[in-house]
Amino acid sequence: MNRTTYLGELEQMILLTVLRLRDGAYGRSIRDEMAGQVGREVTRSAAYITLERLAEKGYLTTRMGNPTPERGGRAKRYYELTAAGKEALRESGRAFMRLWAGQESLLEEM
Repeated sequence: MNRTTYLGELEQMILLTVLRLRDGAYGRSIRDEMAGQVGREVTRSAAYITLERLAEKGYLTTRMGNPTPERGGRAKRYYELTAAGKEALRESGRAFMRLWAGQESLLEEM
């Protein structure tokens, strides 16, 4: 039996943002990009909880950057999509496209 795990809205947005940012995907850059692209302000805690959950699901990997003086000597944690994360995004996109197919005209009628 093929069991699909569907992504929540925030999970999908974060994965798409990580994909968009490529090597520059870390907590703050992800939050800033989401705010700039879709106008969605995500709290720091919500972003990190979701990033951790996506990593636990195997959709993201993490690596530590070099410590920087601007961050008081702390290193940034960077995120990257895994093959499973890319497939989850593809399936999520396909599911939405199937649901949206032909619906635009129905919205116009209302």
